[in-house]
Amino acid sequence: METYDVVVVGAGNGGLTASTALARKGLKVLLLERHNIPGGCATSFCRGRFEFEVALHQLSGVGTPESPGPLRMLLSQLGVLEDLELVEVKDLYHVIGPGDFRLSLKPDRLQVIAAFQDKFPKEKEGIERFFELSYEYASQMLSAFYFKDPDPSREKFPILYHYAFKPAQEVLDELFRDPLLKCAISLYWSFLGLPPSRLSFAYLAMLFFTYIELKPFHIKGGSQALSNVLINRFLSQGGTARFSCGVDKILINQGRVEGVVTEHGDHINTRYVVSNVSPVATYTSLIAPEYVPETVFHEMRGRTLSPSAFTMFIGFDREARELGLTGSMTFFPNHTDITDKNLLEMQRLDMENPFMAMSCYDVADPGFSPPGTCQASVVTLKYGEPWLRVPPAQYHQMKFRCAESMLRRVEAAFPGVRGHIEEIEVATPLTHMRYLGHPNGAIYGFEQYTKDSMFFQPGRTSPIQGLSFASGWIGDCGFQPTLQAGVTAAKSIIREFEGK
Repeated sequence: METYDVVVVGAGNGGLTASTALARKGLKVLLLERHNIPGGCATSFCRGRFEFEVALHQLSGVGTPESPGPLRMLLSQLGVLEDLELVEVKDLYHVIGPGDFRLSLKPDRLQVIAAFQDKFPKEKEGIERFFELSYEYASQMLSAFYFKDPDPSREKFPILYHYAFKPAQEVLDELFRDPLLKCAISLYWSFLGLPPSRLSFAYLAMLFFTYIELKPFHIKGGSQALSNVLINRFLSQGGTARFSCGVDKILINQGRVEGVVTEHGDHINTRYVVSNVSPVATYTSLIAPEYVPETVFHEMRGRTLSPSAFTMFIGFDREARELGLTGSMTFFPNHTDITDKNLLEMQRLDMENPFMAMSCYDVADPGFSPPGTCQASVVTLKYGEPWLRVPPAQYHQMKFRCAESMLRRVEAAFPGVRGHIEEIEVATPLTHMRYLGHPNGAIYGFEQYTKDSMFFQPGRTSPIQGLSFASGWIGDCGFQPTLQAGVTAAKSIIREFEGK
């Protein structure tokens, strides 16, 4: 029977960084992945002559070599930075509609403020105050948590304490009157899956600060390139990886991990498991129920699953500029209501005039697609549960009807693009559920309510000794947080080994 210091379950972002960090410290690590390639969401797939990016839109936390952000430093510490070509994205985001509304933003604070003030001159003071407040909040947040102030207090960090739990809509309503401005300035909510009526202002402030000051980035070769260099570094440091080899059971003895059983029936001894899969699947499918404390289920009952996504991957037989695609990240809001209307639309199957976001990677990286072509990813958020009720005989009809609605919106914004589609693939919430293994295809883990945020650190540690988690299910979602989550999980295990 094989024995490893640590078994990592799942080769997504958190699983890859956890494995690499552990192996760098000389631990004997086994990484098990049920898919045949590493990456999870950080992967790609091929159709025709296109290699489609699955999930990465804008990579946060990178910064420049002169002013490195936390993610750049993390990748450097893992020894993979020199193997990656990071592509700085020169635009922040673009907005198209409702009506004839158009807005283009660059990742520069003064330009962003000027662009909003040009479109909304009557809201000039509120716009300045919004970004002033966002930067004040981000500065205090970083001082208190990232730089670990030893004695944080309300007196020392008044903005942080006042706004940490305040809904974004409440702040927007205080500062602005124009519904279109509220809509356009809050569109990053879709990166987290909760509309401004439910999302904490803290998240909106940190997103603007991070993307403006540290710039949005993409990766040459897509997110699969990141996954590839991480797995290669892990293997070069003596780690062992097995693909097409999922975990069937995590074995527990007297409240502690003692091993795993693979789907092929192999028994592996270990006292530490890092789970890169959801806590829902870990506790309900991988661990026998008699070993799961009731407190675990009590905590999970207080949470809800995030939305999934309906995604079109489109390959065009023309370059981006020839099609009029000038934005690397474009939002298509369908109305100016920032209340729960967005939430209700995500809960419905129909997609008449849906809210959408479109990424065109070739704008920032002209070599991303084959010469003379470009590709785009068009996404709308949808909860998975309604798709589970679609009868199998009606699934494809529903899938292509929804795709047609989205295509009409793309065609309206960029006339003639439909005639240049060379390849197209459509993914529904059921697709995401199948490939990611997430309940209901939830792409952001649990919904990103403040009560489930880093302030309370829900589920980061398990009451089962030797079990830890590394994914967007146990903290903030997105590429940067999940990559960092793997290193955090690894550090806690390393400390235990060093303390022996």
